[in-house]
Amino acid sequence: MITTQEGTSGGMMKRFNPNQKITDYFGVLSVLEYSAKVEKLGGKILVPKMAAAKIGYFALCMDTEGNVFGLWEDDPQAK
Repeated sequence: MITTQEGTSGGMMKRFNPNQKITDYFGVLSVLEYSAKVEKLGGKILVPKMAAAKIGYFALCMDTEGNVFGLWEDDPQAK
């Protein structure tokens, strides 16, 4: 995790395949709560809530136009 200033952070990792695109993540207080909002508004959950050990939780979603994005919840107790 890279923190550049209060409220802004990011990270980098190797691509899993050459066609993998950049995915934007939105920080939320609860991945479960916001995943439900995504579905209520017509989006899809592609990868349900998963832990990134000792960092937080994430989910991958798709909006109604086919754009993929992530939800991120900070939690240093994540396992």
